[in-house]
Amino acid sequence: MRRSVGTKRGKSDERTRRRICQTRPGGGSMSLLQRLLLVFLAVGLLLGVVLIFTYDVVKVDWVSFMEIQPSYKPMESPLPVAAQSIPVEGAAYLPGQGAPVNPVPADAVSVERGRIFFSQNCVQCHGATGDGNGIIGGALVFPPANLISDVVQSDPDGALFLTISNGILGENNQIHMPALNENFNVRDRWDIVNYVRWLKANPPTQP
Repeated sequence: MRRSVGTKRGKSDERTRRRICQTRPGGGSMSLLQRLLLVFLAVGLLLGVVLIFTYDVVKVDWVSFMEIQPSYKPMESPLPVAAQSIPVEGAAYLPGQGAPVNPVPADAVSVERGRIFFSQNCVQCHGATGDGNGIIGGALVFPPANLISDVVQSDPDGALFLTISNGILGENNQIHMPALNENFNVRDRWDIVNYVRWLKANPPTQP
């Protein structure tokens, strides 16, 4: 009778030790958490290989950010204007109707506004005096125009306005001057025209 009780007690102790070994780290088979971690690692590794393959080999553009999407770069021709469309600030001129008439008086306010716009956006190419000797003018393939020359000054205000608005396009669509109709609104462009007129008789003093 005593041996039977001792045998049962020994078997019970053995089962208890097995349970303890299974619950201890490193003891017995892997726990459910360890199995899940291995599954996640395997799936993540497989997904990484697939993404690298599609991006570097297949060239799938699966990344979409504003800075890498198709867009017009600086100095490129602007998007064509839709047929029968009118700018939100009103029609600056009507195609096929000739050069527009300057609606902005060349007063001190307009000239000063034009001077500010010119110094911020035009002086780099055309120079402070408008003679085309700007700081980067000499490095350009197509030299900037001399704005105070008789050739330019003989053009009507509307022609200067159209040049500022649409730029100058040469052979094979080579850009001699970028269009600035997206840089300045209609009033700003007329102010620049008035300043170019004023610049001929009032060249700024060079430092």
